[in-house]
This record gives sequence, C-alpha cells and structure tokens, in this order.
Amino acid sequence: MSEETVVHVHGADYEKVDAAYFQHRQLKKGAAGWVLLAGLGVAYVISGDFAGWNFGLGQGGWGGLLIATVLMATMYTAMVFSLAELSSMIPTAGGGYGFARRAFGPVGGFLTGTAILLEYAIAPAAIAVFIGAYMESLIGIGGWPVYLVFYLVFVGIHLYGVGEALKLIFVITAVAATALLVFVIAMIPHFSVDNLFDIPPTDALGASAFLPFGYLGIWAAIPFAIWFFLAIEGVPLAAEETQDPTKNLPKGLIVGMLILLLFAALILVVGPGGAGSSTLMASGNPLIDALESETAFGGRTWVSGFINLVGLAGLIASFFSIIFAYSRQVFALSRAGYLPRVLSLTGSRKTPWIALVVPGTLGFALSLTGEGDLLILMAVFGATISYILMTASHIVLRRREPDLARPYRTPGGTVTSSIALVLACVAFVAGFLVNPMVVLYAAIFYAVMAAYFFFYSRHHLVAQAPEEEFEAIKRAEAELAGVA
Repeated sequence: MSEETVVHVHGADYEKVDAAYFQHRQLKKGAAGWVLLAGLGVAYVISGDFAGWNFGLGQGGWGGLLIATVLMATMYTAMVFSLAELSSMIPTAGGGYGFARRAFGPVGGFLTGTAILLEYAIAPAAIAVFIGAYMESLIGIGGWPVYLVFYLVFVGIHLYGVGEALKLIFVITAVAATALLVFVIAMIPHFSVDNLFDIPPTDALGASAFLPFGYLGIWAAIPFAIWFFLAIEGVPLAAEETQDPTKNLPKGLIVGMLILLLFAALILVVGPGGAGSSTLMASGNPLIDALESETAFGGRTWVSGFINLVGLAGLIASFFSIIFAYSRQVFALSRAGYLPRVLSLTGSRKTPWIALVVPGTLGFALSLTGEGDLLILMAVFGATISYILMTASHIVLRRREPDLARPYRTPGGTVTSSIALVLACVAFVAGFLVNPMVVLYAAIFYAVMAAYFFFYSRHHLVAQAPEEEFEAIKRAEAELAGVA
C-alpha cells in the first residue's frame, strides 16, 4: 500500500491510501431494514430489563430509582431524536464518532469513538456475568466456563456473516420480549404498593419510605437506571449495512426507544411491587428471585423455570448485539487510522474479524472479575462521555451548518438535544458517587487511548475514510464559496 501525507487539518495529518486498502475493509451492504434496526436497538438494551437495573434499588430505594429512571428516560428519548437527525445526515459505520468528527474535528471524533468503544467493550462482560448467574440458577453451572462458551459461540456467529447475525438477533429478541410479558402478567396479581417501599429509611438527608437513602440516593441510582436504555445509541453503527439508511436509521431508532420505554416502566413497577424492593436490590437474576419470592409464588414454579430458560434470551440478545456494535466501532476507527489499521481488515464474508476477536478477548478477561455491578459503572462512564459529545454535536451542527441536508429533523431542534446534554452531564457525575475507584480505572483506559491518538495515530489518519471524507467535502465547499 502506497501512502503520502496530503494535508494537515485541525492538528492531524491525513494520508492517502490506494484502492486495495478499502477492498480489504468492506462491510456487507443493505443487510437491514428499519424493522431489523428497531429489533437491533431493543436487543442492545433488553438485558437491562433482566438484570442490572435492580442494583439501583440498593442505592436509592424504589423512589430514588423511579426518579432516576424518569430522568434517564427523558435523556435517552431526547438523545434518540437528536441521533435520528445526525444518522440521517452522516450514515456511516462510525456512528457517534462520525457525528462528533463533523462537529469537533478529529480530536472530538476520536474522544467520542473511544468513549463508545469503552462502553461496548465492557458491557458484554457485565452481561456475561449476569448470564452466568442465570445459568447457575438454571443448571447449576456458572462462572468462567459459561463466559468463555458464550463469547466463543456468539463471536463465531458474527464471524459467519452480518445478515445471518442480525436475523438471529431479531428472533432472540422477540423470544426475550415474550418472556418479559409473561413475567409482567405473572407478577401483576402479587403487586402491592407496600412492597415497593420495604427498604427501611436510613439517616441520610431527606430519607423517607419513598427515598430510604435520601436525596443523594437518586443520583447514585442513575447509573443503574441507565441500564434500562444503555446502548440504544448503537443503532447508527449499522448504517453501512442498512437499506436506505437516511430513512431507516431514524425510524429504527425511534421505534426501538418506544419499546424500551414500555418495558422499563413495566419491569420497574411489577418486579419490586410483586417481590419487594429489598428482595431484589442485590440479586444477580432479579426476575427469577421476584417470581420465587415469598410475596409472589414462594418457590420454584413452571413460570420461574420458563422465565429462567426463555429469559436467558434477553441477556443473550444484548450480549450478541453489543458484540456487533463494538466490532463496527473498532472497524470504523481503525479504517480511518485512529486505531491500528489491522483491526479493520474484513474476511471473505465481509465481517471485521479482528475487530470482533480482539475486544472479545478483552471482554472475556474482564468478565472473570464476576463483578457485574462494577462493570456496569465502567460501561456507563464511557457511555455518558459519548452522550455529552454526541448531543453537543447536534447543537453545534445545527448552529454552524444550518443548511446541511437533514432528511430527518429532530422535534424541538436544539432545545431537545440541550435537555439530553444537561442530563448526560448529570449522569456522568453520578458514577463517582457509587464507586469512584471503578470509574478511575475506566478513566485510565480512556487516558491510554487518548495518548495513543495524540502521540501517534493523529499523524496517520486515512484521508478517504467515509467519516473523514465529510471534512474534505466541507473544505472543498468552503474553497468554492471563497472563489465565488
């Protein structure tokens, strides 16, 4: 491959590559319509309904988690509308990195892409831990053998092909959604308002039956409220494998978000309302523990067995789909030169095999900690950084480039994205209240990646990468305007 430095822009050096470079870095085109995209969006997140959210009960009580969930539901809804516009403008595999690249240049693009990568590399590790807990409950075998088998099987399916993977994700997600509905129907007869407030109030400021851990408990519950929605923003990463992405990406994002809002409301109310908040606040498999609690069925039943078996599909759906997401984020950053270029190589089936295997290996290593709640905090740290930068990108592009073609426009414009931005800042700070050291570990990873960019990769970016070509087009338009 021949290269030559062609231009220095915004503190970065761009190199031209020959045609062979992209021949070895091609994704399968037109594999998904809006229905599959909506299914992908739900799949990213649905594991959060099965496990993870309940740790928020131990931080804020039911009232604190309720308020935190309403705030985060507002943030995600506003952000999804903003991302719908951005994805219709810049439909590339880079997703949030591509949006921030256009708004803030290569530095902003890299920082956003790295934050998303941190989120998506760690989230499957947390989900693997929860899968292990469900498998332990189901067949008595959990721990690292389960984590390893699931990583091998589902990375392997993605290596086989994206069309096959997306369709299988859709089927698994539909099964998981069915399990959630069965759970809700089974728990409704056991619902009692008193069960929601069975955590004794502490002596914290503002503590009450509604807020047993006081006002700060609301803030501390935010990272776990995020688990109801975390990763819906990954839908734009499928842009280059989507039929008519300018139409299908916005529709898939919005429909997926509406489904997630419904599930979050149902699970948050009937789970603790049927079993008791104190019963679920430290559970690794809260839906099963809810069904088998003394206030519900009082032991193992066919319903809990069914949810345990079929509900495992929810965890698998998110685990499976986020593997897709991290591979596309690594692929896009590598193809553009922000990460080592070897990571974006694709095989004969047009799947980015190295971008699937390397983060998968890292995720498996992290899953060996067995600390699902702490891994959630690390994933949320990366997610909230990306949310701040992506919503800020929407505001900046609306003001700086108002005439840019926008096939879909966000309802409320920058007011909507500003609401998401403010709440994302609140969510970012919340992680430090729960466990500052865990967030510090995530920050160290972020700092190492940033050092790689500033000292090396920003001097070797690829000029013809799709996300970077938007910059070239913008410069050409500016030059033409200057001539005129």
